[in-house]
Amino acid sequence: KVGQACGANGISWSTRSESQAGGYVLIIAKAKPGITCTLPAALPTVAFGSDGTEAGPAEQSVGDAITLGKGTIAYAGVNPKTTNDDAGKELDSIIVGVGNEDPNPVSLPVETMTVDKPVVTNWHTVAADAVPFGGGTDQ
Repeated sequence: KVGQACGANGISWSTRSESQAGGYVLIIAKAKPGITCTLPAALPTVAFGSDGTEAGPAEQSVGDAITLGKGTIAYAGVNPKTTNDDAGKELDSIIVGVGNEDPNPVSLPVETMTVDKPVVTNWHTVAADAVPFGGGTDQ
C-alpha cells in the first residue's frame, strides 16, 4: 500500500528556539491523529516573514523520505542568519511547506530574529541531526 504524501494541513506543527550552532529554529512535524503520510526526500520549503525570504539548503544532499504517524516525528533545523555581519531583516514568523508544490503552507510564530541568507536542513527523525551548521556542508 502506497502511503499518501504529507501536506502541511495534515501535520501538527511546532517550533522551538535552540542555542546550538549560533542559534536556530527547530521545526517539529507530527502527523495529525488518524493520519499516516510521507514527507518526501526533499528539503522543506521555509520562507521568512512578509517578504518571503526563502531558506537555502544546509546539507549537500537530501535525506530519506520519512513516514509520519504512529509516533514518528520529523525535525528540520533553520538557521536564520549565516553571515557574520550586522546585515539582515528583523522578522517574526516563518512559513513552512512540505515542498515547493504544497498548496497549504503554514505560518508559524517565532521569536523576532535577524534573517540574512537563511538555510534549512533536510527532514530528520532525530532532533540532534537537524542542527544547521554553516551552509551547504554535511557535518
